[in-house]
This record gives sequence, C-alpha cells and structure tokens, in this order.
Amino acid sequence: MIEQFIRNVLAEDVGRGDLYARVSDAVSASAKIIAKSDGVLAGEEYLSVLSHLEGFVIVWHKHDGESFVKGEVLMELSGDSHTLLRIERTLLNILLHASSIATLTRKYVDLIAPYGTKLLDTRKTRPLLRSFEKYATRVGGATNHRMGLDDALMLKDTHLETIDDLENFMEEARKKIPFTSKIEIEAEDFEMVKRAMEVGADIVMCDNMSPEQLGEIVAFKRENYPSILLEASGNISLESIERYAATGVDAISTGSLIHQANWIDVSMKMD
Repeated sequence: MIEQFIRNVLAEDVGRGDLYARVSDAVSASAKIIAKSDGVLAGEEYLSVLSHLEGFVIVWHKHDGESFVKGEVLMELSGDSHTLLRIERTLLNILLHASSIATLTRKYVDLIAPYGTKLLDTRKTRPLLRSFEKYATRVGGATNHRMGLDDALMLKDTHLETIDDLENFMEEARKKIPFTSKIEIEAEDFEMVKRAMEVGADIVMCDNMSPEQLGEIVAFKRENYPSILLEASGNISLESIERYAATGVDAISTGSLIHQANWIDVSMKMD
C-alpha cells in the first residue's frame, strides 16, 4: 500500500518527466533536509520506501516520533542530481504533512498523559489519505480509532434515527458482525448514555458534553457498568482537553489532530 502511494505521489509531480533532466547531465550530489521550525518527525516509513524506489540514500539524523528544533539537520541525502531534484517536492510534502500532524498530536498527548487517557483520531481525513494521516497521528502518540466502516460498528445519531427497536437491533448485530468487532453507540445526554449501556454497547461516545456532565457519567459507569468504555468527543481543543481527561474518561477523540494541523517548515539544501 505504501509503495503504491509513493508511486502515485511521484507520478502526480513528475508527470511525463522532469524537464530539467532534458537539459542537464546528472552528477553525483548530496543534500540536507533542515528544520526551519520546531516539531516532531514523521514520514520515515514512507520516505524509506521512496529512497528504495528511486535509488538514493537517506542517512537519518532524526527518526519517527523524535522531536527536533529549528536549525537541526533531519536527514542527509545522496544520489545523482537528477534523482534528488526530481524527488525533492515529493519528499518534502510527505515529511511536512506527516510531521505537522505528528507535531500537533504530540501537544495533545502531552497534556493528557498524566491522566492515563487515550487520545484517538477520527475518520475526518482527506480523501484517499486516511492510512497516511492516521500513521502520522500514531507517530505523534495517538491511538487510531476506526480505519473504516468495516472494523467496528458505530451507531451515531444518524444511524439511531433509522432504528425502531434498539434492543432487537443489538441482538441481530451480535449475530452478524465478527465476534471480535466492538459496538459503539453515540450519546448526546445522560439518558442516552444509560440506554446505550443497558442494551450492551462496548463503548459509549459522549458527544458534545461538558467536562462536568462527563464527570457524572464516568462515576455512573464505574458504579454500574465498569467494563464499558467511555469516549469523549465533540469540539475538544488544546485549551479544553485536559479538563476532559481529568474526568477519568477512557479515551478522547478529536478530528483536529489532522484538520487543524498547521504545516511546519523544512527545506532541502544541496551541498
């Protein structure tokens, strides 16, 4: 999957061929990738495939998940000049996109680490970039939520509007979905939380609740349904996430890890 992704990204940029290669001779060359801002590196897994496919060498100074500061050399490249110049934008785009997501994710993770709460990403990813973007959140320290509709059954408010008998639906679902698949039910108030727990949800997503509301639900869950997992979601930001983690909720999910990640800055300099 990664190899095909790399081939597609290269094809997008190179098109029918780099025109520079038509008017120049290839020579031995080397380059450095230099950080122009602070961040957390992500992209090694993908760039290693790029170097293999295109036949150039990467010497890593930083690895996936490691922090860096402005001015540090992240990696050194060597190969022929045509190759290094051809892959420059592909390499930088992969590195920038993944590292930017990992950098923001790490900020969230550091805030909630003292509480033992898991940070989850969501399916709010750019089309055809889900595996790549969720890889970047993992590098930053998050845990992946569903990769798609096929690995867990989530009943959101839109699903619940189509279900007349939730108890019967849950009985049928347990018969038809894989034995290892969990069922998660979204709840927007305390009454729906209780309902979801009564019908046997494995996970209850508390959507758009305040930390105070969530704290009451955590206490109720611990007393009555200790095996059910609680997930908080909905408009949770860097400014508020610590208050949610302090409630004792099992996990917090936020799409902002991906869609609010601002690109950091790195560049390639030829030696």
